[in-house]
Amino acid sequence: MDRREALQRVALIMGGAVIGAEAFLSGCKTTPAKEGLFSVSDVALLDEVGDTILPTTSSPGAKAAQIGEFMKTMVTDCYTEDDQKIFTDGITKLQDAAKKKYSKSFMDLTPEQRTEFLIELDKEAKEKSKEIGARAAKLTDEQRHQITLDKNFGSYKRDPQDDPHYFTMIKQLTLTGYFTSKPGATQALRYIAVPGKYEGCIPYKKGDKAWAT
Repeated sequence: MDRREALQRVALIMGGAVIGAEAFLSGCKTTPAKEGLFSVSDVALLDEVGDTILPTTSSPGAKAAQIGEFMKTMVTDCYTEDDQKIFTDGITKLQDAAKKKYSKSFMDLTPEQRTEFLIELDKEAKEKSKEIGARAAKLTDEQRHQITLDKNFGSYKRDPQDDPHYFTMIKQLTLTGYFTSKPGATQALRYIAVPGKYEGCIPYKKGDKAWAT
């Protein structure tokens, strides 16, 4: 699975555009990379959050794909400064929300509590995405065209009320990183290193894994 196909699949699952997709497809480095955006504990937290989203089952979970390091690299190299701030501030918000609800950090939660907590965050993020989508639907063709031009010339400035929810970013990066990783592509999906002849019709059994290639 190449970058474009991975992003298309994630967009389909998430029901919206993948944040930073343009930069990811072009190889990132849209802005000078900032060193020190993430601490070791931040990466460890992202590993655990990712592994709660995609836990180990009959195939390895997101942590086995070093999802925390993937998120660190993507946010540092591919996100705009505004999106970097949303993401890094989001790590703090996630920890604060966990402590408020459970009186302990996310890392100290039980697997059941982690799942319950992230389900609540996911609902919150989806509600935010719906609000953003509703505003976007009201734009005129002229406004859409102007936004496209501004993006092409690097002068686009997003309205703060349309900033994505940080958990949307985390979830998108978890899915993208996992299904483009070796564990995700070769064990969660079916993988043939060098695909053989073209077959237009392949028998499918309910529950079969999707193909990575």
